Parts: sequence; structure tokens; C-alpha cells
Amino acid sequence: MKKNRFVLVILSILMVFITFYPPVEAEIRGKIEGTVSDAEENPLKGVNVTIISMRMASRKYTVKTNDEGKFTQIGLYPDYYQVSFKKDGFMPSSQEVRVRIDEASRLKVTLHKVEQMIEKQLSEADKLFLKGIKAYEAGNYEEAVKAYQEASQLGETQWAYFFNLGLAHKKTGNLEETTKAFAKAVELNPESYSCRKELGEALAKAKNFTDAKIHYEKAMELNAEDPDTCYNYGIVLIGLGESGPALQAFQKTVELKEDYADAYYQIGTIHIGQNNQGEAVTSLEKFLELAPDHPQAAIAKQLLDYLKKIPGLNYL
Repeated sequence: MKKNRFVLVILSILMVFITFYPPVEAEIRGKIEGTVSDAEENPLKGVNVTIISMRMASRKYTVKTNDEGKFTQIGLYPDYYQVSFKKDGFMPSSQEVRVRIDEASRLKVTLHKVEQMIEKQLSEADKLFLKGIKAYEAGNYEEAVKAYQEASQLGETQWAYFFNLGLAHKKTGNLEETTKAFAKAVELNPESYSCRKELGEALAKAKNFTDAKIHYEKAMELNAEDPDTCYNYGIVLIGLGESGPALQAFQKTVELKEDYADAYYQIGTIHIGQNNQGEAVTSLEKFLELAPDHPQAAIAKQLLDYLKKIPGLNYL
């Protein structure tokens, strides 16, 4: 009973700390290579291949296919990229591609011929899309929103237009429009890790943890190696009151990234709720070791003071 009273006191001062994090940089680079052909499997020369980081639009590369329809882009940071293919007379195509460390991501792309009127419309959409990218890079997010909106109206089947529209709305702080844009991107490209992750984050910020969980679970299925996605998934589970699965998510986070301070804080607070005071002390001390100046450091110290006053508590 005495331990339970301590837990109640601790929980009364505990603040739920919810922050969503972008992935970190990696130093070693990879490459994307592939072939582009028409519907009859004839190689297509001179296809414009545009490669844009899903996380940093300024990280952009352009190449053309050679006589054999082949292309290669080296020097890519491990990340997810939008890879777009465009050639006059053909329907443009885009894919999401994951680049891993010291590995080649290989693509085999087929472009289909398109009517001249449709091609003109899509060309205009592509110009607006590039205009949006430039505005976004310059920090003109309202202008980027406008350009992406116009592009998406002309190219209603192009998931990348809606994804970038969501990123621009996110910068302006318009959560409702952010969610709508990412939801459309997911509808058009349900197997996109980046689209699922961004939609999950937007829904979580709107406190719609039930739907956010669905998209984070799909994101985790597509990429179980990103500690930030794993951490954010744990935050969503906390929002749903599922502390057991949340603990597993945070433990997986520190397995993927040993110095993930915020995950140790969450692990510690969950252990408090489960009356695992020893584990809570260990996790909170690790948190303070990694992030002594963290905004939650004062609360962590206060929690540790209470925990260490519990009679009979053994901790390392």
C-alpha cells in the first residue's frame, strides 16, 4: 500500500511528454539505378529522372536515361526519395524509393504513351510542382501551398503533389489541411512509408490516436528500422492508454538507437505506473545522463527523488 501511495504521488506530478521527431542524418551514402522502357519493353532514351528527398526538398538530383534506357544516381544519403520519370509523349510516373547505406536501389519502370491534351495538362502541373518546391526551399510556405494545390488540381492522380502539399501545410501550421493532403497521398500510394508516417503524425497531433495507430502500424510494417517512427508509435499508444505495447515500442526504440534520451524518459514513466520502481530509476537516470538539460529533466529529478525514498527499493 505504501508503494502504491508513492505511485499516486508521482503520477500526480507527471506530465505526458509528447514530441514527434524527424529521422536523423546518416553519413554513408547509397545510390539509385534502373531502367525505363515503354509498354513494348523498348528502352527509352532521354527520360528525365528527378530524385527528391522526402525529408529535405533541397536535396534534389536530376539525370537522364542513356541509349539503353538506363540511369544511375550515386551519393545519396540513406533516406526515402520521390523518384519521378518524365518524357514527352508519355504519362509521367513517380515512385517512393528507399535508399540504404552502401546499397543500390534498383528500379524497372514502364512509361505509357499519353494523348497530347493530357500531356499538356500534366506538363503544366509539373511546372507548378517545381514552383512549389522552389518556394518551399525558400521558406515561402504559403506560396508553396498555392503552387502545390494548383498542381494537384491538374494532376489528381499524382500522389507526390499531395504529399508535398501536406508538407507545405504542415509548415504553415494548418493541421486540418495537412491531414487532408496526406490522407489523399496515402489513398493514391498506400504502400508509401513516408505518406503513412506523416499522416500518422498529423492525426496524432489532432489527438485522433485511433486512426494514427493504423497508419503508424503500416509505417512500421514498411520500415521497422527507424527509431523516430518507433518512438512516435509509442507516443500514440500512450494516447490510447496502451502502456504495455507502448513500453515495447520505446524499448525497441533504444535498441535501434541506444542514446535516444526521450525513449528512456517514457520507459521510466511507464515503469512507474507498473510499480516497477527499480526499472524506473534505471531508465530515468539514463535519461538524465543523456540529456541533463532536457526540458523534462527537472521532472525526472523530482520523480527520482520520490522513487529513491521508497523503503526497501533496490536500484543500480
